[in-house]
Amino acid sequence: MHHDRSPSMARLAAASLAGTAIEFYDFFVYGTAAALVLGPLFFPTFSPLAGTLAAFGTFAVGFVSRPLGSMLFGPIGDRHGRRPVLIASLLLTGVATVAVGFVPTYDSIGVAAPVLLLVLRFLQGLGLGGEWGGAVLLTAEHAPAERRGLWSGFPQVGPAIGFLLANGTMLALSATLSDAEFRSWGWRVPFWGAGLLAGAGLLLRAQLTESPRFQELAELGERATAPLAEVVRGHWRLVLLTAGGLAVGYAVFYAVTTWSLAYGTERLGVARTTLLGCIMAAVAVMGALTPLAAHFGDRFGRRPLCLVGCVATVVWMFPLVALLRTGEPPLMFLGFLGALLAFITMFAVTSAYLPELFEARVRCTGAALGYNLAGVLGGALTPIVATAMSHGDGPPWGVAAYLTAAALLSLGCFVLLPETRPTADRPDGGRSAVRPLEAGEAAV
Repeated sequence: MHHDRSPSMARLAAASLAGTAIEFYDFFVYGTAAALVLGPLFFPTFSPLAGTLAAFGTFAVGFVSRPLGSMLFGPIGDRHGRRPVLIASLLLTGVATVAVGFVPTYDSIGVAAPVLLLVLRFLQGLGLGGEWGGAVLLTAEHAPAERRGLWSGFPQVGPAIGFLLANGTMLALSATLSDAEFRSWGWRVPFWGAGLLAGAGLLLRAQLTESPRFQELAELGERATAPLAEVVRGHWRLVLLTAGGLAVGYAVFYAVTTWSLAYGTERLGVARTTLLGCIMAAVAVMGALTPLAAHFGDRFGRRPLCLVGCVATVVWMFPLVALLRTGEPPLMFLGFLGALLAFITMFAVTSAYLPELFEARVRCTGAALGYNLAGVLGGALTPIVATAMSHGDGPPWGVAAYLTAAALLSLGCFVLLPETRPTADRPDGGRSAVRPLEAGEAAV
């Protein structure tokens, strides 16, 4: 059976990975631009600190709109299939990202410039809010139960690839252009490049087949008529616990990739290319180890890895700040790597864990909503809070305390969630209150 299914699973996982990489490229390129240039270009009347906070405010809007994207695209996935969601969400995010590259600055059109930026960032988040649920479900619902964690972990490599593409482009441009050229037009090039990537992604996704689990629901007439209402009414506790559990992952990731970039360049005087290089090296190692962590989820369980990731975050946040504060590239890299390894220990298994927690008829809506609400709790606020907490002359220990508190909150949420991994002796997941993806029944 495995021999017959593996080639198709490999193609499916590759297409899902490519799609998430493109979507997250679109999302991350904005975060890097917000840290480096958007403040002075779009909020020039603000002080440097206030301009950075305002730029991160537009960055946060993308997170706020992600749950709305889940509410829009999730019911489409539950009622009409996972595949249409993948195509529509990629198209929306790609168009919005390309459009950011054409927005005139404040000097050209005044207050309309940041308003346009805000609207396009909102549309980016709306598309990404639908992307994740469709991509991981299409992979998870095709995968054999005993290897579901591994196969569904491949879309989780996409964010690392998207980050490296986005920041690699920014790094190359900032290294080859003068500061004036980069601020004038260089920062726009990665946004324009999103159009080519989106076109390639749409071609890949047009060849995908629909999830067998959704086809079964459709044939049996068991599709939810109002998925969002069902999730809110019957699974609200599960949504809140998954959102709280995953919140620390977002907080840690964006503290490393967004806040530290702004803090290191503006407060520590570290060269932009040096800091981006350290972050990118850590993200590359994290991406390479994601399938291994996903495999551990099949072997040891989803929930244990989430608990380990939270504990590792508690242990590492103060060392992260201390190592960043040195301004020394090897030490900063070490700090970033430790934080991202704690992050991926949780997030590598998320794409198997969340679908297994929700019943099939509302899975696209419920899993995506929990995942993207976590982005609001952890990702939207972290660059803003961390920037505000690090304006003094001393080490920003308040940032470490904030991230540690987030890890403790997430740890408590994971303690309250059940295990879902199917066991060898009982493929229906006998150790858990949750039945497998094929059964289509939820733990309440």
